[in-house]
Amino acid sequence: MKNLQIPGEPTSGWLLLMGGGEFSFGETREFDEFLLSKLPADNRTIAFVPVASGSNEYAVHLGAWLRTIDPSVDVVNVPIYRPRDARRLKNLERLESAGLVYLGAGVTNKVIEALRGSPVVECLGRVLAAGKTVAAIGAAAAAMGVATHDIERPGSWLPGLGLVPGTVIETGFDPADDTPLRRLMSLPEARLGVAIPRNAAVAVAPDRSATILGAGQIAVVRKA
Repeated sequence: MKNLQIPGEPTSGWLLLMGGGEFSFGETREFDEFLLSKLPADNRTIAFVPVASGSNEYAVHLGAWLRTIDPSVDVVNVPIYRPRDARRLKNLERLESAGLVYLGAGVTNKVIEALRGSPVVECLGRVLAAGKTVAAIGAAAAAMGVATHDIERPGSWLPGLGLVPGTVIETGFDPADDTPLRRLMSLPEARLGVAIPRNAAVAVAPDRSATILGAGQIAVVRKA
C-alpha cells in the first residue's frame, strides 16, 4: 500500500505493529529481523513486557529465538502484569534503558486494564522520542490505538492506550470479515482503521509514514 500515513506527531523512533504469528515456527522472522536491525549497536537489550499473556516464560523463549538470528541480543523480562506494576519506577527505568521495547501477545483486555492511563504509556512515548523502537504483537498491537475490542463482551469496545491517535487497529485480521473493524470505526474518535493479518506488520517510521512487512494484505478504512 502506497502513501499510508499513520496519525500522530513525528518522533525519532520506529513503532512496529504486528498482526500475530508464532515466532517458534519462524512465522515472525521477517518482523524480528527488522526489529533487530533497529537495535542500537551499543545497546542490544530488549525489554519485554508480558502483560498481555501473564507469562514469565515468554521472554525466555523469545530471547532464545532471537539469539538464533543475532547472538548479541539479550531479552529481559520487565514484570508488568497488573496496574501497580505499571507504576513501579524500577520497571519504567528498565523500559527506558533498553535498546528496544517489545510488548507480547495475549489478551487485549489485560493490556488495557494494566496500562491504560499508567506511566508506561508516557514512558513508551519517551522511548520513541529517544530514537528507539517500540514493538507490539497481536493483542498488544490492537491496544495501541484509541479503542479496541472487549473480548469479554463481544460487540463491545474498550478505550485504547492512545499511542496511535485517531486510529483503531485490528490484529489477526480475517479479510473475509471486516465487520469488527467497521464496528470500531463507528466510534467518533476513530478516523483511521488499520487491519493487520497474522502474517503482516506495519512499521511506522519517525515521520509517521508506514511500511508494510510480510505476505499478508492489510486493510485500511478512512473517514472523510
